[in-house]
Amino acid sequence: MKLITEVAAEAGIVEQHLELYGKYKSKLSPSLWQDIQHKPDGKLVLVTAVNPTPAGEGKTLTTIGLAQALNAAGVRTVAALREPSLGPCLGMKGGATGGGKSQLVPSDDINLHFTGDIHAVTSAHNLLAAMIDNHMFHGNELKLDPQRMVWKRVMDMNDRSLRSIVTGLGDGNGTVRESGFQISTASEIMAVLCLCENLEDLKERMGRILIGYDQSGRPVTARELGAVEAMTALLKEAVKPNLVQTLEGTPAIVHGGPFANIAHGCSSVIGTRYALKLGEVVVTEAGFGADLGAEKFMNIKCRQAGLVPSAAVLVVTVKSLKYNGGIHKEQLGSENREALRAGLCNMERHIENLGKFGVPVVVAINHFAGDTEAEVEEVLAACRRLKVPAAVSRVWAEGGAGGLALAGELKKLLAGDRKDRYAPLYADGLDIPGKINTIVREIYRGNEAVFSPAAKRSLAVIERLGLQQLQVCMAKTPYSFSDQPRLLGAPEGFTLGVRDITLSLGAGFAVVVTGNIVTMPGLPATPAAEGMRVDADGKICGLE
Repeated sequence: MKLITEVAAEAGIVEQHLELYGKYKSKLSPSLWQDIQHKPDGKLVLVTAVNPTPAGEGKTLTTIGLAQALNAAGVRTVAALREPSLGPCLGMKGGATGGGKSQLVPSDDINLHFTGDIHAVTSAHNLLAAMIDNHMFHGNELKLDPQRMVWKRVMDMNDRSLRSIVTGLGDGNGTVRESGFQISTASEIMAVLCLCENLEDLKERMGRILIGYDQSGRPVTARELGAVEAMTALLKEAVKPNLVQTLEGTPAIVHGGPFANIAHGCSSVIGTRYALKLGEVVVTEAGFGADLGAEKFMNIKCRQAGLVPSAAVLVVTVKSLKYNGGIHKEQLGSENREALRAGLCNMERHIENLGKFGVPVVVAINHFAGDTEAEVEEVLAACRRLKVPAAVSRVWAEGGAGGLALAGELKKLLAGDRKDRYAPLYADGLDIPGKINTIVREIYRGNEAVFSPAAKRSLAVIERLGLQQLQVCMAKTPYSFSDQPRLLGAPEGFTLGVRDITLSLGAGFAVVVTGNIVTMPGLPATPAAEGMRVDADGKICGLE
């Protein structure tokens, strides 16, 4: 592992622009932006994937490996990724920094507390929650309606027991009311941090945050409560992007961590802008399958920030396609070309959907040791039929060298003599139901969205407040195009149940809650935390 000062120097960053957190990680100072803001932007490449399966698809792994491969091929490349949350790291999936010979380092630091950004988001969010309750306790000058407060609390851990709580119990402890917890990555503060342009924009966006309604039904914001300056004080360091490296010394800007199934699933706009000035190519990723992360990257992040993606990489695996073809996870290691062919519809749907944004696609077949040549050839043949370039990626086993074929295919796309044709899927002027149904029909291939009584009430509030210009952020299961996790492959003709719609005015979108999705995950029967060990020298084992 190189010193982070060396990595920065190789990326053209002088040490005065670094705010060091030890030897191997650093914040990037706003002074760097003053030096680089007039440089031309590099080309932005999104790495996305088919719907996730229990075998894992390797989207972050591929992002890291591809960045290494492009650098090895002589293309100055920077990776831009999200920060891992403690919830999944200690719960369902373990660490989120890649693996094998394609990972971010120092991986343990990044997976755990890193530079404290997510903790700062947690503190700022909970400060606002505390100030709401305190305001009502001390006279309630704003006449807040305790039953119509929408701002909950957060923590960066999976804990289903905290989804629904009652606060204020006992004399002198405040107004008794129902509330609850979300995971910190679902906080609107996290979304605002990742969508803002700078500290002033962060402050402006936080001022617009809806905390609830007064007794006459008027919406009340964080600005009216006088909370914004103190929240900004807690976030003034977190707004600065973090610089780390891959195992091969490729610079990586890791900043922000919203989930893609319950939030917008992209790393920060600020970090992406820095990367675009530092690299000829920026390889970034968006969470879960392309029906979630890529859709939100195109419709929310790129639209709000004015970013123009040049290409997309769709990560597929032989195992994921067999799973979508109906094979149980215990049987995925055995060759089954019939199931593989049945599951190809999932890949084909994602390729077609990405084309609707006007962005060219290359397929990365993330190779597992048990994949047979015949199975890999089935996937390559399908890509040839679809006239989509594809390459086998062996970046886990071989690092950048294992991604050179993929890098070569991507370079051809980026060198193509074509004008950028990127466009969001829906127009800002479309009303909220229209935006939802556009995504349901065009991306999910359902018939329509069906709104619950609670969702209809929320739509009425949106209409009353004149908020139809908001974008929509779909909160949906990642495992299926539908809202039913077990409906695999490429289903069509279903209805999508919308349970509720919440307003994230600072982030600029309405969160559309579908099916049984929850914003506070629970731990699995056997959490990843049970497999962790710390030896006498402080080395962590099992966080991977």
